[in-house]
Amino acid sequence: MHIVAPLFCLILAATCVRASHSHFEIIRRHGQHTRLARRAHSPNGRCGVKTAIKANANASQAPSNVTVSSVNLKSSNQSLPSPILGLIDVESTCGPIGATRDVTPTSGPNGNIDWLNCGVSDGGWSPPYVTLKDIITQDLASALQIPGSPFTACAPYVALFELYAGQHGIPAILVAAIAMQESTCNAQTIGGAGEQGLMQLTQDKCDGAPNGDCKDPDYNIRTGVEFFSATLQNNGGSLLLTIGNYNGWPLGMTFGSATAAANGPCCRCQNNLDYLHQLLNGWLQGINPYTHNPRIGKYFNLDRCKA
Repeated sequence: MHIVAPLFCLILAATCVRASHSHFEIIRRHGQHTRLARRAHSPNGRCGVKTAIKANANASQAPSNVTVSSVNLKSSNQSLPSPILGLIDVESTCGPIGATRDVTPTSGPNGNIDWLNCGVSDGGWSPPYVTLKDIITQDLASALQIPGSPFTACAPYVALFELYAGQHGIPAILVAAIAMQESTCNAQTIGGAGEQGLMQLTQDKCDGAPNGDCKDPDYNIRTGVEFFSATLQNNGGSLLLTIGNYNGWPLGMTFGSATAAANGPCCRCQNNLDYLHQLLNGWLQGINPYTHNPRIGKYFNLDRCKA
């Protein structure tokens, strides 16, 4: 009996230890689950950012040829936009896409400028096939809430952008970005070749303008979006080709043809060779490509027209 009693106590103690360990494991697992659940509902979950349909499944991973980090605006006077989630991921017919989470002078989440301008320096522009669902964008409403937002000038027209863009299944920020790139959202802008208003409509699109005023914001935005949508459809959904066409880029454009007007009487009739990169990796990310430091682009072929 003197031997059995201590043995019984030892067995009981061991049982208590195992029970305590199991209870601790349950608590530890519950705590881990709670932390994961809290993280999933965190306001920092990048809810206001649209991702590419083919973007990497794990946002913390990227192809070996890209850099993983947040948008780098440390040297810019512009406020930080919402974090970028995802990188464009499509079948490429023009070498490496070169997408980066950092928006740099020559790259960003929607690819490298040389990829976007594929063929311009060799045989003629032949853009990779990218659709509306593939691109990485900020949400326009979120971009407007950024202190010092680059879309502040567009604020009076947001309802129109959302209305007409929504009718055609186009992100509102893409329409606002075109307006910023074309006219800095100034409804009274007249281009060097007579283009009109926010969306810089050419004269052939002004026949139905109210009282002949092609700069009327409602008419101008509606007509610009309709033209963009029709061009996108005619281009088989090729977004890069459509964005380029909107700015006067023809398929097969070369560096020489794009800059041919540089030495003539209409210097600004050149094609802005930084256009695609500035729009897709600048404006669509809530960043002003003109005021960003360093500047977004590499050609800057319109600089010579300032004089």
